[in-house]
Amino acid sequence: MEIQEYGNDDMTTRAYIIAAIAVVVAMLIGYTALSRLFWESGLPEGLIQTNGRIEGDHVTIASKFPGRIAELRAREGDMVAKDQPLVILDDVQTRARVEQARRLVDMLEAQVEAAHTALAVLNLEVPLDIEASSAKVDSARAALEKAKAVEQEARQDVARIRALLPEQAVSHQLHDQTEVRWKSAVSDQASAKGALSQAIKELSHAELGWKRIRAKESEVAALERQRDQSYAALDEAESVLKDLTIEAPASGTITTRMVNVGEVVTAGAPLLELVDLDHLYLQVYVPAVQIGKLRLGLPARVHTDAFPEQPFDATLRYIASKAEFTPKEVQTPDERVKLIYAVRLYLTDNPDHRLTPGLPADAIIRWEEDVAWERPRG
Repeated sequence: MEIQEYGNDDMTTRAYIIAAIAVVVAMLIGYTALSRLFWESGLPEGLIQTNGRIEGDHVTIASKFPGRIAELRAREGDMVAKDQPLVILDDVQTRARVEQARRLVDMLEAQVEAAHTALAVLNLEVPLDIEASSAKVDSARAALEKAKAVEQEARQDVARIRALLPEQAVSHQLHDQTEVRWKSAVSDQASAKGALSQAIKELSHAELGWKRIRAKESEVAALERQRDQSYAALDEAESVLKDLTIEAPASGTITTRMVNVGEVVTAGAPLLELVDLDHLYLQVYVPAVQIGKLRLGLPARVHTDAFPEQPFDATLRYIASKAEFTPKEVQTPDERVKLIYAVRLYLTDNPDHRLTPGLPADAIIRWEEDVAWERPRG
Protein backbone atom coordinates (compact mmCIF):
# COMPACT_ATOMS: atom_id res chain seq x y z
CA MET A 1 0.00 0.00 0.00
CA GLU A 2 2.88 2.37 0.80
CA ILE A 3 4.57 1.52 -2.50
CA GLN A 4 1.39 2.44 -4.42
CA GLU A 5 1.21 5.88 -2.74
CA TYR A 6 4.86 6.57 -3.52
CA GLY A 7 4.25 5.87 -7.23
CA ASN A 8 1.35 8.33 -7.35
CA ASP A 9 3.46 11.09 -5.83
CA ASP A 10 6.19 10.48 -8.37
CA MET A 11 3.75 10.80 -11.24
CA THR A 12 2.37 14.02 -9.78
CA THR A 13 5.85 15.51 -9.54
CA ARG A 14 6.59 14.62 -13.15
CA ALA A 15 3.35 16.24 -14.23
CA TYR A 16 4.32 19.47 -12.45
CA ILE A 17 7.73 19.46 -14.12
CA ILE A 18 6.25 18.97 -17.57
CA ALA A 19 3.77 21.78 -16.96
CA ALA A 20 6.55 24.11 -15.79
CA ILE A 21 8.64 23.36 -18.89
CA ALA A 22 5.66 24.11 -21.09
CA VAL A 23 5.17 27.47 -19.36
CA VAL A 24 8.85 28.39 -19.79
CA VAL A 25 8.76 27.46 -23.49
CA ALA A 26 5.65 29.54 -23.97
CA MET A 27 7.30 32.51 -22.19
CA LEU A 28 10.38 32.24 -24.38
CA ILE A 29 8.28 32.16 -27.52
CA GLY A 30 6.33 35.16 -26.33
CA TYR A 31 9.52 36.98 -25.33
CA THR A 32 11.01 36.44 -28.80
CA ALA A 33 7.86 37.60 -30.53
CA LEU A 34 7.49 40.68 -28.33
CA SER A 35 11.18 41.55 -28.71
CA ARG A 36 11.00 41.40 -32.50
CA LEU A 37 7.80 43.38 -32.49
CA PHE A 38 9.24 46.07 -30.22
CA TRP A 39 12.76 46.36 -31.65
CA GLU A 40 12.08 45.84 -35.35
CA SER A 41 8.79 47.77 -35.41
CA GLY A 42 7.60 45.90 -38.48
CA LEU A 43 10.75 46.61 -40.51
CA PRO A 44 11.75 44.06 -43.17
CA GLU A 45 14.25 41.33 -42.36
CA GLY A 46 17.77 42.81 -42.61
CA LEU A 47 17.01 46.02 -40.71
CA ILE A 48 17.02 46.59 -36.97
CA GLN A 49 15.49 49.68 -35.40
CA THR A 50 16.70 50.99 -32.06
CA ASN A 51 17.04 54.29 -30.24
CA GLY A 52 19.17 56.15 -27.76
CA ARG A 53 20.87 59.48 -27.12
CA ILE A 54 23.76 61.04 -28.97
CA GLU A 55 26.97 61.12 -26.98
CA GLY A 56 30.54 62.18 -27.68
CA ASP A 57 34.14 61.67 -26.68
CA HIS A 58 34.90 63.75 -23.61
CA VAL A 59 38.17 65.71 -23.58
CA THR A 60 39.59 67.00 -20.31
CA ILE A 61 41.37 70.33 -20.82
CA ALA A 62 44.33 71.05 -18.55
CA SER A 63 47.37 73.33 -18.41
CA LYS A 64 50.97 72.21 -18.89
CA PHE A 65 52.13 74.75 -16.34
CA PRO A 66 50.98 76.00 -12.94
CA GLY A 67 49.67 79.52 -12.60
CA ARG A 68 46.88 81.89 -11.67
CA ILE A 69 43.83 82.06 -13.92
CA ALA A 70 43.67 85.55 -15.40
CA GLU A 71 40.78 85.04 -17.84
CA LEU A 72 38.08 82.42 -18.31
CA ARG A 73 36.53 82.67 -21.76
CA ALA A 74 34.22 79.65 -21.77
CA ARG A 75 31.61 78.22 -19.43
CA GLU A 76 29.24 75.28 -19.33
CA GLY A 77 27.09 74.96 -22.43
CA ASP A 78 29.28 77.17 -24.61
CA MET A 79 29.95 75.99 -28.15
CA VAL A 80 33.64 76.46 -28.95
CA ALA A 81 35.71 76.09 -32.11
CA LYS A 82 39.03 74.31 -32.47
CA ASP A 83 41.98 76.49 -31.32
CA GLN A 84 39.63 78.97 -29.64
CA PRO A 85 41.21 80.46 -26.46
CA LEU A 86 39.42 79.13 -23.39
CA VAL A 87 41.58 79.92 -20.36
CA ILE A 88 44.44 82.41 -19.97
CA LEU A 89 46.94 82.08 -17.12
CA ASP A 90 48.84 85.05 -15.68
CA ASP A 91 51.72 85.64 -18.12
CA VAL A 92 53.43 88.84 -16.87
CA GLN A 93 56.65 87.13 -15.76
CA THR A 94 56.78 84.93 -18.82
CA ARG A 95 56.39 87.92 -21.14
CA ALA A 96 59.32 89.58 -19.36
CA ARG A 97 61.46 86.48 -19.94
CA VAL A 98 60.47 86.46 -23.60
CA GLU A 99 61.47 90.13 -23.98
CA GLN A 100 64.81 89.50 -22.24
CA ALA A 101 65.48 86.52 -24.52
CA ARG A 102 64.67 88.63 -27.58
CA ARG A 103 67.13 91.35 -26.54
CA LEU A 104 69.87 88.75 -26.05
CA VAL A 105 69.11 87.28 -29.48
CA ASP A 106 69.33 90.73 -31.10
CA MET A 107 72.66 91.48 -29.38
CA LEU A 108 74.23 88.16 -30.35
CA GLU A 109 72.88 88.46 -33.89
CA ALA A 110 74.66 91.83 -34.21
CA GLN A 111 77.89 90.36 -32.83
CA VAL A 112 77.73 87.43 -35.23
CA GLU A 113 77.18 89.78 -38.16
CA ALA A 114 80.15 91.96 -37.12
CA ALA A 115 82.35 88.88 -36.68
CA HIS A 116 81.40 87.61 -40.13
CA THR A 117 82.29 91.00 -41.62
CA ALA A 118 85.68 91.02 -39.86
CA LEU A 119 86.34 87.48 -41.05
CA ALA A 120 85.50 88.44 -44.61
CA VAL A 121 87.93 91.40 -44.42
CA LEU A 122 90.67 89.15 -43.05
CA ASN A 123 90.12 86.65 -45.85
CA LEU A 124 90.73 89.48 -48.31
CA GLU A 125 93.59 91.26 -46.49
CA VAL A 126 95.76 88.33 -45.42
CA PRO A 127 96.51 86.94 -48.91
CA LEU A 128 97.26 90.47 -50.17
CA ASP A 129 99.57 91.20 -47.21
CA ILE A 130 101.40 87.92 -47.70
CA GLU A 131 101.78 88.56 -51.41
CA ALA A 132 103.14 92.08 -50.80
CA SER A 133 105.53 90.88 -48.09
CA SER A 134 106.80 88.05 -50.29
CA ALA A 135 107.52 90.55 -53.08
CA LYS A 136 109.35 92.77 -50.58
CA VAL A 137 111.48 89.82 -49.45
CA ASP A 138 112.35 89.00 -53.04
CA SER A 139 113.31 92.60 -53.70
CA ALA A 140 115.43 92.76 -50.53
CA ARG A 141 117.23 89.58 -51.50
CA ALA A 142 118.00 90.99 -54.96
CA ALA A 143 119.27 94.23 -53.39
CA LEU A 144 121.50 92.27 -51.01
CA GLU A 145 122.94 90.21 -53.85
CA LYS A 146 123.67 93.39 -55.72
CA ALA A 147 125.25 95.01 -52.65
CA LYS A 148 127.43 91.94 -52.14
CA ALA A 149 128.63 92.12 -55.74
CA VAL A 150 129.47 95.84 -55.42
CA GLU A 151 131.26 95.26 -52.09
CA GLN A 152 133.27 92.41 -53.55
CA GLU A 153 134.33 94.53 -56.54
CA ALA A 154 135.18 97.48 -54.30
CA ARG A 155 137.23 95.23 -51.99
CA GLN A 156 139.21 93.89 -54.97
CA ASP A 157 139.87 97.45 -56.19
CA VAL A 158 141.12 98.44 -52.73
CA ALA A 159 143.44 95.46 -52.62
CA ARG A 160 144.89 96.26 -56.05
CA ILE A 161 145.37 99.98 -55.27
CA ARG A 162 146.99 99.18 -51.95
CA ALA A 163 149.47 96.96 -53.77
CA LEU A 164 150.40 99.68 -56.27
CA LEU A 165 150.62 102.53 -53.77
CA PRO A 166 154.18 101.75 -52.46
CA GLU A 167 155.48 101.86 -56.02
CA GLN A 168 153.72 105.18 -56.45
CA ALA A 169 151.97 103.68 -59.47
CA VAL A 170 148.73 105.26 -58.29
CA SER A 171 148.02 108.53 -56.61
CA HIS A 172 146.99 108.91 -53.01
CA GLN A 173 143.79 110.52 -54.23
CA LEU A 174 142.77 107.42 -56.19
CA HIS A 175 143.67 105.29 -53.19
CA ASP A 176 141.44 107.38 -50.96
CA GLN A 177 138.57 107.28 -53.46
CA THR A 178 138.84 103.48 -53.71
CA GLU A 179 138.80 103.14 -49.91
CA VAL A 180 135.72 105.35 -49.62
CA ARG A 181 133.92 103.40 -52.34
CA TRP A 182 134.65 100.09 -50.60
CA LYS A 183 133.52 101.35 -47.21
CA SER A 184 130.34 102.64 -48.83
CA ALA A 185 129.74 99.24 -50.45
CA VAL A 186 130.25 97.54 -47.10
CA SER A 187 127.69 99.89 -45.55
CA ASP A 188 125.24 99.29 -48.39
CA GLN A 189 125.64 95.54 -47.97
CA ALA A 190 124.87 95.81 -44.27
CA SER A 191 121.82 97.92 -45.03
CA ALA A 192 120.64 95.38 -47.59
CA LYS A 193 121.02 92.60 -45.02
CA GLY A 194 118.98 94.62 -42.54
CA ALA A 195 116.31 95.33 -45.16
CA LEU A 196 116.09 91.61 -46.01
CA SER A 197 115.79 90.68 -42.33
CA GLN A 198 113.01 93.22 -41.90
CA ALA A 199 111.20 92.00 -45.00
CA ILE A 200 111.38 88.40 -43.73
CA LYS A 201 109.93 89.52 -40.39
CA GLU A 202 107.10 91.34 -42.19
CA LEU A 203 106.38 88.21 -44.25
CA SER A 204 106.25 86.09 -41.09
CA HIS A 205 103.87 88.60 -39.55
CA ALA A 206 101.70 88.56 -42.66
CA GLU A 207 101.62 84.77 -42.61
CA LEU A 208 100.29 84.95 -39.06
CA GLY A 209 97.14 86.23 -40.77
CA TRP A 210 96.11 82.61 -41.40
CA LYS A 211 96.12 82.03 -37.65
CA ARG A 212 94.12 85.22 -37.17
CA ILE A 213 91.60 83.88 -39.70
CA ARG A 214 91.31 80.57 -37.87
CA ALA A 215 90.94 82.41 -34.57
CA LYS A 216 88.24 84.63 -36.06
CA GLU A 217 86.48 81.54 -37.48
CA SER A 218 86.48 80.00 -34.00
CA GLU A 219 85.12 83.23 -32.58
CA VAL A 220 82.37 83.31 -35.20
CA ALA A 221 81.47 79.68 -34.46
CA ALA A 222 81.33 80.37 -30.72
CA LEU A 223 79.13 83.41 -31.26
CA GLU A 224 76.86 81.41 -33.56
CA ARG A 225 76.50 78.72 -30.89
CA GLN A 226 75.60 81.37 -28.32
CA ARG A 227 73.14 82.88 -30.78
CA ASP A 228 71.56 79.48 -31.49
CA GLN A 229 71.28 78.80 -27.76
CA SER A 230 69.64 82.18 -27.29
CA TYR A 231 67.17 81.37 -30.09
CA ALA A 232 66.39 78.06 -28.37
CA ALA A 233 65.82 79.89 -25.08
CA LEU A 234 63.58 82.37 -26.89
CA ASP A 235 61.61 79.58 -28.55
CA GLU A 236 61.16 77.87 -25.18
CA ALA A 237 60.01 81.09 -23.50
CA GLU A 238 57.60 81.83 -26.38
CA SER A 239 56.30 78.24 -26.22
CA VAL A 240 55.62 78.61 -22.49
CA LEU A 241 53.91 81.93 -23.16
CA LYS A 242 51.75 80.35 -25.84
CA ASP A 243 50.86 77.43 -23.57
CA LEU A 244 49.63 79.88 -20.92
CA THR A 245 46.74 80.52 -23.32
CA ILE A 246 44.86 77.23 -23.26
CA GLU A 247 42.98 76.57 -26.49
CA ALA A 248 40.23 74.15 -27.43
CA PRO A 249 41.78 70.94 -28.84
CA ALA A 250 38.67 70.39 -30.97
CA SER A 251 35.29 71.90 -31.74
CA GLY A 252 32.70 70.96 -29.18
CA THR A 253 30.56 71.89 -26.22
CA ILE A 254 31.87 72.74 -22.77
CA THR A 255 30.15 70.33 -20.38
CA THR A 256 32.02 70.99 -17.12
CA ARG A 257 33.98 73.88 -15.62
CA MET A 258 36.19 73.13 -12.63
CA VAL A 259 37.83 76.54 -11.97
CA ASN A 260 37.15 80.26 -11.56
CA VAL A 261 39.11 83.43 -12.33
CA GLY A 262 41.80 84.13 -9.74
CA GLU A 263 42.36 80.53 -8.74
CA VAL A 264 45.88 79.14 -8.74
CA VAL A 265 46.08 75.77 -10.48
CA THR A 266 48.80 73.16 -10.68
CA ALA A 267 50.25 71.67 -13.84
CA GLY A 268 47.93 69.04 -15.25
CA ALA A 269 44.95 70.06 -13.11
CA PRO A 270 41.66 69.73 -15.06
CA LEU A 271 40.12 73.07 -15.99
CA LEU A 272 37.29 72.30 -18.40
CA GLU A 273 35.67 69.29 -20.01
CA LEU A 274 34.75 69.33 -23.69
CA VAL A 275 32.68 67.02 -25.85
CA ASP A 276 34.18 66.68 -29.32
CA LEU A 277 31.45 67.45 -31.89
CA ASP A 278 33.46 65.82 -34.68
CA HIS A 279 33.42 62.39 -32.99
CA LEU A 280 29.83 61.80 -31.88
CA TYR A 281 28.14 58.45 -31.53
CA LEU A 282 24.68 57.12 -30.74
CA GLN A 283 24.64 54.58 -27.93
CA VAL A 284 21.76 52.15 -28.35
CA TYR A 285 20.72 48.81 -26.85
CA VAL A 286 19.95 45.66 -28.83
CA PRO A 287 18.25 42.60 -27.24
CA ALA A 288 20.10 39.32 -26.98
CA VAL A 289 17.88 37.69 -29.63
CA GLN A 290 19.05 40.26 -32.20
CA ILE A 291 22.70 40.74 -31.24
CA GLY A 292 23.87 37.75 -33.27
CA LYS A 293 22.92 39.56 -36.46
CA LEU A 294 25.27 42.46 -35.77
CA ARG A 295 28.96 42.78 -36.51
CA LEU A 296 31.47 45.60 -36.47
CA GLY A 297 31.51 47.79 -39.55
CA LEU A 298 27.79 47.50 -40.37
CA PRO A 299 26.23 50.68 -41.79
CA ALA A 300 23.52 52.57 -39.95
CA ARG A 301 21.41 55.69 -40.34
CA VAL A 302 20.57 58.00 -37.48
CA HIS A 303 17.29 59.96 -37.49
CA THR A 304 16.45 62.86 -35.19
CA ASP A 305 13.29 64.87 -34.54
CA ALA A 306 15.37 68.05 -34.82
CA PHE A 307 16.28 67.23 -38.46
CA PRO A 308 13.51 64.87 -39.61
CA GLU A 309 14.35 65.12 -43.31
CA GLN A 310 18.06 64.45 -42.97
CA PRO A 311 19.36 61.04 -41.88
CA PHE A 312 22.96 60.90 -40.73
CA ASP A 313 25.26 58.07 -41.81
CA ALA A 314 26.93 56.06 -39.08
CA THR A 315 29.01 52.91 -38.62
CA LEU A 316 28.71 50.24 -35.95
CA ARG A 317 32.08 50.26 -34.21
CA TYR A 318 31.37 48.84 -30.75
CA ILE A 319 29.39 45.91 -29.35
CA ALA A 320 29.49 45.27 -25.61
CA SER A 321 31.03 41.93 -24.68
CA LYS A 322 28.58 41.37 -21.81
CA ALA A 323 24.80 41.63 -21.65
CA GLU A 324 22.99 43.86 -19.15
CA PHE A 325 19.46 44.59 -18.09
CA THR A 326 17.58 47.11 -20.20
CA PRO A 327 18.12 50.67 -18.88
CA LYS A 328 15.06 52.42 -17.47
CA GLU A 329 15.10 55.22 -20.01
CA VAL A 330 15.03 52.84 -22.99
CA GLN A 331 12.23 50.41 -22.18
CA THR A 332 8.91 50.33 -20.35
CA PRO A 333 8.89 48.70 -16.87
CA ASP A 334 7.57 45.34 -18.09
CA GLU A 335 10.40 45.11 -20.62
CA ARG A 336 13.30 45.88 -18.25
CA VAL A 337 14.03 42.30 -17.36
CA LYS A 338 15.22 41.59 -20.87
CA LEU A 339 18.94 41.15 -21.48
CA ILE A 340 20.37 43.65 -23.96
CA TYR A 341 23.79 44.63 -25.34
CA ALA A 342 25.14 48.17 -25.60
CA VAL A 343 26.03 49.13 -29.19
CA ARG A 344 27.67 52.32 -30.42
CA LEU A 345 27.00 53.82 -33.83
CA TYR A 346 29.69 56.37 -34.71
CA LEU A 347 28.49 59.20 -36.93
CA THR A 348 30.43 59.60 -40.16
CA ASP A 349 29.99 63.36 -40.22
CA ASN A 350 28.38 66.16 -38.25
CA PRO A 351 27.71 68.91 -40.81
CA ASP A 352 27.86 72.41 -39.32
CA HIS A 353 27.98 70.72 -35.90
CA ARG A 354 24.19 70.52 -35.87
CA LEU A 355 24.12 67.38 -33.76
CA THR A 356 24.96 67.79 -30.07
CA PRO A 357 25.34 65.43 -27.11
CA GLY A 358 22.11 64.55 -25.34
CA LEU A 359 19.96 64.72 -28.47
CA PRO A 360 17.55 61.72 -28.64
CA ALA A 361 17.65 59.79 -31.91
CA ASP A 362 16.41 56.65 -33.66
CA ALA A 363 18.69 54.43 -35.68
CA ILE A 364 18.29 51.85 -38.41
CA ILE A 365 21.06 49.24 -38.55
CA ARG A 366 21.32 47.30 -41.81
CA TRP A 367 22.76 43.81 -41.41
CA GLU A 368 21.86 42.59 -44.92
CA GLU A 369 23.28 44.58 -47.85
CA ASP A 370 20.47 44.04 -50.37
CA VAL A 371 17.76 45.48 -48.11
CA ALA A 372 16.60 49.01 -48.94
CA TRP A 373 16.82 51.67 -46.23
CA GLU A 374 13.61 52.66 -44.46
CA ARG A 375 12.71 55.28 -41.92
CA PRO A 376 12.09 54.34 -38.30
CA ARG A 377 8.59 53.14 -37.45
CA GLY A 378 6.63 54.64 -34.61
